[in-house]
Amino acid sequence: MHDKLKNRILAALFLLIVAGGFLLHVFLPDAARSTAERRSLAKLPEITLSSLLGGKFSQNFDTYALDQFPFREGFRSVKAFVQYKLLGRKDSNGIFLAEGHIGKLEYPLSESSAYRAAEKFVQLRDTCFPESQVFLSLVPDKSYFLAEQNGYPALDYEKMFAIMKENTPGFTYIDVTDTLSAQDYYTTDAHWRQECLEDTALRLAEGLGVKDSFKWEYEAIDIPDFYGVYHGQAALPFKPDTLTYLTSPTTEDALVYNVEMGKTETGVYDLAKLTDGKSMDMYDIFLSGAAAVLKVTNTHAEGAAKGRELIIFRDSFTSSIAPLLLDGYESITLVDIRYIASEFLPQYVDFNGQDVLFLYSTSVINSSSMLK
Repeated sequence: MHDKLKNRILAALFLLIVAGGFLLHVFLPDAARSTAERRSLAKLPEITLSSLLGGKFSQNFDTYALDQFPFREGFRSVKAFVQYKLLGRKDSNGIFLAEGHIGKLEYPLSESSAYRAAEKFVQLRDTCFPESQVFLSLVPDKSYFLAEQNGYPALDYEKMFAIMKENTPGFTYIDVTDTLSAQDYYTTDAHWRQECLEDTALRLAEGLGVKDSFKWEYEAIDIPDFYGVYHGQAALPFKPDTLTYLTSPTTEDALVYNVEMGKTETGVYDLAKLTDGKSMDMYDIFLSGAAAVLKVTNTHAEGAAKGRELIIFRDSFTSSIAPLLLDGYESITLVDIRYIASEFLPQYVDFNGQDVLFLYSTSVINSSSMLK
């Protein structure tokens, strides 16, 4: 009798939990996006005869139900705590913890992707700027400093570097790996910290031949509570970073023109991204985030910098280091071929013999199919 009563109580509690979850799901408003995961959440799918008969409605509803589950973020945190702390898992979905950092495993090396990237860069050189002096530099992702050293699998970075150097004939390679360490990256994000890039920017300036114009005379402005992309993916109560950006008369008065959109942006630091409600990433203050083609003009250019131009083929890492190279040039054009097909570039960029730098993170080289 005692066991029967206990079973009834457990069944009643289970039904209460299910019913309560269902009612909360019905009456709580759906969230439009997850700030922690940096993505939009699924909406209630439209009911149509074709979607019901074809099974599409049930698939979309499953996604919707998972995305809009009540107290979803809390359950994600509990799951992460159990996996990392109680079960002792080394990583969860490729997210790992090491030396006070949250990182993402980059493994294994895709040699075909590296070969494809090198071929793409050479093709661009031969097609668009055959007379230009061309440079190549690779930014190691954070796992370069944290993964193998802490017992995690890591891609073969040296082989990647060798593939890229050996298959880009005529390019001048600028090695910046020894100017960086794990502490030069945000603890909760993939990107490097702008305030830590003096040695890296100087190395690039030396390689590009503009060392004499290089300056490091900046005022540091701190923005607290920067929760990087890995913070949400780890779903653990990790201390946020402080995002610091560096200002000078050159950066303050620089003009940033979005070539594709045909409009002038706010400047090299777009602080409106902090309050406009549209951006899910504070790092977007650097050159307004993702953009296909930007032209940054240095209104203070003088001496050797006057008339000197640089084109950088880049990913998001360049957004924070390009302002630090601006003293050496009258203009820097930033091209992101993740967002514009290469064949359309001559419509937006006037190639006329400028120096060209390919500056890419190793994570992009390892997934070069995103380069159009």
